Amino acid sequence: MSTTTDIRNLSLVEIKALVAELGEKPYRAKQLWEWLWQKKARSWEGMSDLPKAFREKLAERTLFRPLVLAEEQRSVDGTVKCAFKTWDGHVVEGVLIPTPKRLTVCISSQIGCSLTCSFCATGKLKRIRNLDAGEIVDQVTLIDDIALKYYKKNVTNIVYMGMGEPLLNYASTMQSSERIIAQDGLGMGSRRITVSTAGIVKMIRKLAEDGARFHLAVSLHAANDEKRDRIMPINEQNNLKELKEALRFYTRETRKDVTFEYILLKGFNDSLDDAQELVRYASDVDCKVNLIEYNPIDPGTSGSDFKGFERSSDAAADAFMRYLESKGITARIRRSRGRDIDAACGQLANKNAPAVKEGERVMKA
Repeated sequence: MSTTTDIRNLSLVEIKALVAELGEKPYRAKQLWEWLWQKKARSWEGMSDLPKAFREKLAERTLFRPLVLAEEQRSVDGTVKCAFKTWDGHVVEGVLIPTPKRLTVCISSQIGCSLTCSFCATGKLKRIRNLDAGEIVDQVTLIDDIALKYYKKNVTNIVYMGMGEPLLNYASTMQSSERIIAQDGLGMGSRRITVSTAGIVKMIRKLAEDGARFHLAVSLHAANDEKRDRIMPINEQNNLKELKEALRFYTRETRKDVTFEYILLKGFNDSLDDAQELVRYASDVDCKVNLIEYNPIDPGTSGSDFKGFERSSDAAADAFMRYLESKGITARIRRSRGRDIDAACGQLANKNAPAVKEGERVMKA
């Protein structure tokens, strides 16, 4: 085992082998595992019931690199947006979204993103690397602490809808979700986790084959290829026909419906003609539709060349939703949160520090 191995990338079997190799009693493996995945350990020193000599040997043999909360912004509506610093100095974002019934945490899966969706601030950040499973879980546990601080309650729901494309970080997405669900992890119900994808066809099929336990959401935003190509370049390799076939396979194999996420952009995709196209597309898939209010991106965001999209009017959004419902499509409007802070996905990371090279952002020490 290399001294550059991150201990949270080891399985329980590998942890047990390491503990034995270091000459410790077998029960130490369970204690260590609990600190890594249940007890929110932030350092070796914090693992208080492990002998100091054992912790020193672990530190010599492996790495333990949790995220650090670097910035916190709280909106007047109670939304809390966080910037987390990674061990290598980059920034990822997570958001706590409170509602009367839920405390939802939105988490990131990558540092930056490679998909360059034209309405998204994260799309202006070069993809630096994938997050490890431990770094994804850290976002949940750190924001859970914030939920307890402000609301005296634990997080109830988790959505992988922050920076990055989760299905392009498949291994860490699956491992982190299992650690969140597992009884020897965070112990949350699988029905409380949703993973959102821009529509990576082959990976949606793999999710079905692997028996993914979480819910799946698909960022659709347009129901014809011409429009979707314009705002989501990924559509050129994962067109709507292929995406629909993959989703129909997914719903058959998993017996779960999917959620289409559809950001309403004024004058672009919010007409009744657009609604008709969405009905035709969605009617062939077991699904529901979340209509999302657009969160405008500050034109001053670093590297910005945004298309000047605007939020649809309330009247247009309501008419769009009513049309979907009249055709038997379950739909709701998801209201924008955190308008008074850097709420658009990727915006806080964009603003946090100057560019060190084109497309890359690093948090100042």
